[in-house]
Amino acid sequence: MPIGHFLFGVFSIILIDLTLAGDNALVIAMAVRSLPRRERRIGTAFGAAGAVVLRIALTIFAARLLSIRYVQLAGGLFIIWIAVKVLVDASAPPDSAPAAKRLIQAIWYVMFADLTMSVDNILAIAGASKGSVALIVFGLCVSIPFVVFSSNLLANLMNRYPATIYLGGAILGQVGGEMILKDPFVAGILHPTDTLRYVVEGILIVAVLVAGKLLSKKAA
Repeated sequence: MPIGHFLFGVFSIILIDLTLAGDNALVIAMAVRSLPRRERRIGTAFGAAGAVVLRIALTIFAARLLSIRYVQLAGGLFIIWIAVKVLVDASAPPDSAPAAKRLIQAIWYVMFADLTMSVDNILAIAGASKGSVALIVFGLCVSIPFVVFSSNLLANLMNRYPATIYLGGAILGQVGGEMILKDPFVAGILHPTDTLRYVVEGILIVAVLVAGKLLSKKAA
């Protein structure tokens, strides 16, 4: 590949990472928020790195990802589950995390959530790389420091201003609904219109917030 095309590909992939990584940073921040500060950084870094390794393998087959049923459906449901779970734990101090929030569990949460949310990122990078494995690897590795920095910043913000956790939960409810409706299996049954998308996403936002609030009161 000529050096000019390679450099243009590098620039394109960095721009794609910056544009599409916001949702990923938010869900990672929600997943690791309840870990102590040191473990939070470790969990974010290892989780994001593991997700990137998986993305590199999947990007080679990116054209087929959108035709796989249930991938985005499962991912959307998992994102919604994370949102509710974090809202339930919102009243607990971050450093008093119970055993269920062990570091290894948080890393798996980050890897699975980041991977299932990254179909758009994977496809965009696959297109920008024009088949160059070196560009694919470079582009996905570039996303690690950005996502790690952003997610740690968001997690610190949530711990300082607990009300922002509910904003994050609402956003994840919308993201989860969008993923579910884009799944080939769901789309084939519902043939969702824009109006239906807005309705479903709105219902899931309310459901996440209400379920999180009720379950957190019950746990308390």
